[in-house]
Amino acid sequence: MTWKGSLERIDAYRWRISSKHKGCMRTDAVVFASEDMIPAIKSDNSLEQAANVACLPGILGDSLAMPDIHWGYGFPIGGVAAMSAEEGVISPGGIGFDINCGVRVMRSDLRVEDVKDSMAQLTDALFRNVPSGLGSKGSGVLSDRELDEVLTQGSAWAVENGYGWEQDLPHTEDLGRMVDADPTKVSEKARKRGLPQLGSLGSGNHFLEVDYVDEVHDATKARALGLEEGTVTISVHCGSRGLGHQVATDNLQTMERAVKESKMDLPDRQLACAPFDSRAGQSYYQAMCCAANYAWANRQMISHWAREAFAAVLGQDAESLGMGLVYDVAHNIAKVEEHRVDGKRHRAVVHRKGATRAFPAEHPALPSEIGGLGQPVIVPGDMGTGTYILLGSKGSMDKSFGSCCHGAGRVLSRKAAMSSMTVESVRKDMQGRGIMLRSSSREGIIEEAPQAYKDIDQVVDVVCGAGLTTKVVKLRPLAVIKG
Repeated sequence: MTWKGSLERIDAYRWRISSKHKGCMRTDAVVFASEDMIPAIKSDNSLEQAANVACLPGILGDSLAMPDIHWGYGFPIGGVAAMSAEEGVISPGGIGFDINCGVRVMRSDLRVEDVKDSMAQLTDALFRNVPSGLGSKGSGVLSDRELDEVLTQGSAWAVENGYGWEQDLPHTEDLGRMVDADPTKVSEKARKRGLPQLGSLGSGNHFLEVDYVDEVHDATKARALGLEEGTVTISVHCGSRGLGHQVATDNLQTMERAVKESKMDLPDRQLACAPFDSRAGQSYYQAMCCAANYAWANRQMISHWAREAFAAVLGQDAESLGMGLVYDVAHNIAKVEEHRVDGKRHRAVVHRKGATRAFPAEHPALPSEIGGLGQPVIVPGDMGTGTYILLGSKGSMDKSFGSCCHGAGRVLSRKAAMSSMTVESVRKDMQGRGIMLRSSSREGIIEEAPQAYKDIDQVVDVVCGAGLTTKVVKLRPLAVIKG
């Protein structure tokens, strides 16, 4: 379905859908994109979804969409919306089913030449150490008490139980923990799905990569993050697995009934929501915080096993290899934050669905370890292209509620990818790029082929040109583990 509505150009990187587009809109929708990207963005109906979000009660400022925008459930993927905490709503469709899907990058003192002869062994060790694929299970089943601790403590639980280092925590968004988590708000079905899966990668677009620093755009800031040209890094991209999916499903069903009973007028039933300060709104938010903490613990455990794989193959411990955490960011989440809108300070519930927080230097929410730089923003492209590490800029607070893109964004649906490519063609393409590939499934290879995604350079040029972020480095893949 091609979008036929009107887009008004604001400047080189922003486009407006006027609130006159449809009667229910309370504000405009603004899309960050270059002119060259607009035809592809119009090729699905995600712009209509951005307009629909502008109809939600209590929205502050504009409904926003990042340049990686594409069709999603209710909200577009790449959508950002801030709702008044006092008068607005919270919507599971604005966070997504994979709550706190996010990405982390670890550095090392290794250079490409140090691992060149060991890449096949490293790739196989990572594939063995980290469970991946649809329904994959972690290293063991948690007890109910342990699961409660994971849901409330997040990354700290993992570190306290031997999965990683204390210094990983300040390099994790929110220190890897949302304090409003309440495990009593997580259903028994969600708990059962989460119990066996902690410490697993999953399927879809999730990945574990060995990369190297290919381009340095700001050498001073790169060094401050422990990154230098030619050094090896490890990237982990995954979320809250079945537990997060079930939290979203449970609460969407509850909110759909509440919307119907209250006769709330929504342009799309997938925007089911509840007032943030209502019982239903708070129950979902507290369960979402639990799922977010589970996801942080999950990535923390996976990075621990990645360190162990490197240590085993290279015969040195992870500490001596310098395998510290650069940063870990969430990109499917809602946060309660303070923002200035029309000259007034507001307590806002910022929905980021396929969008990353991008706070500038000296923001009070950032720990001292990174506060002077700004929040690192990790933006993966596709498995053949690589990942950018950016830093949040002041412009993000003025234009996007401290937010940025989260990736390249799809241009081919999974169905279209499956019908137009083969495993053999994708493997050949990856081999031609010098990238080792391991996957638990045929689908994991074809659906995530490089051709299925937008040009990451274009996406990053938009968010940097718009003043939301600045470039630090670009990583290139050496090996990719898919579900």
